[in-house]
Amino acid sequence: MHSAIAQFLRYLVTERNASELTIKSYREDLFSFVEWLEATLGRVPDPDALSPSELRSFQAALQQADYARSSIARKLAALRSFYKFAMREGLASSNPAKPLRNPRRQRKLPHVLTDDEVGRLLLAPPGDKVDGLRDRAILETMYSAGLRVSELVGLQDGDVDTHDQIIRVRGKGRKERICPLGSFAIKAIDAYAKRRRRSDKTQALGRKAPVFVNRFGNILTTRSVGRMLEKHLAVAGLDSRTSPHTLRHSFATHLLDRGADIRSVQELLGHKSLATTQIYTHVSAASLRMVYERAHPRAK
Repeated sequence: MHSAIAQFLRYLVTERNASELTIKSYREDLFSFVEWLEATLGRVPDPDALSPSELRSFQAALQQADYARSSIARKLAALRSFYKFAMREGLASSNPAKPLRNPRRQRKLPHVLTDDEVGRLLLAPPGDKVDGLRDRAILETMYSAGLRVSELVGLQDGDVDTHDQIIRVRGKGRKERICPLGSFAIKAIDAYAKRRRRSDKTQALGRKAPVFVNRFGNILTTRSVGRMLEKHLAVAGLDSRTSPHTLRHSFATHLLDRGADIRSVQELLGHKSLATTQIYTHVSAASLRMVYERAHPRAK
């Protein structure tokens, strides 16, 4: 089993050109299954020696351990992909993960900020220091374009066109899309660009240098953006549940609240499926319900 998993991970790198994050997820999911086999059976059978009943037991164990339904579905998907590869390479004669059914997903409405709360957050970073200018530019850009935090830290100087007010974004699956930027985000980026520090390494990259850098002039990590946000949430007195992704949720919800059509929002977010975007229509409906109950004389 260990050898088969190692072959599968190499296949993802060499033939599928999968991202590091995708490979990391597959590795963690598959080895969690291996650990369960060792703990339950006392051994790790070959891939061809397992049947759907063992995998159903694994799924049941995940449910009993209170794993999120999305996490269970992801682990089952990893097993299905692994067994498809194993069958193709002659490592298994069947796919025991194929008959398994994903748990029904529990759709939770995403946490979003109101217009006023977004305004307070964007004003929280101080405007008299380079770190404050950078943080304000980051927050403005994420909210203005609805970016994932991984997309933000991956922005390069050549991706930003302040004249036409657009940016080129590299999303999931390395797919690119063009996103418009608002005037506030453009001004914030320009103000930061005049003060930012560069390391010799990033200066040598030219137009491929990262737009946002840390105090040493090197590329930011997604975790450092999260820590930055936590600091400014405390200053603004906002809900600690707010994450970098909350700005993306708020971007989509505010567009729909103001009449944007869902397919345009899908394009702006870079969603492959419209079903992924539709959750924001429920958020908007909830917002409309609140307005109705507060304003209509016979709502209650």
